[in-house]
Amino acid sequence: MKRRRIELGLSQEELAERAGVHRTYVGMLERGEKNATLYSIERLAGALEVEPATLLLSTKT
Repeated sequence: MKRRRIELGLSQEELAERAGVHRTYVGMLERGEKNATLYSIERLAGALEVEPATLLLSTKT
């Protein structure tokens, strides 16, 4: 999520506004402090212009 946000040149605040979630929620998701709900995944994916499944894929090994 963070990588895509940066690719789009968005701040956490801008992403949160686009997705209709709170800025601190975006930060907590990016730091792994919170788990996203299906509803927020859908909203964030739309704001990031990706399919929701993309946000569920782990890039860590």
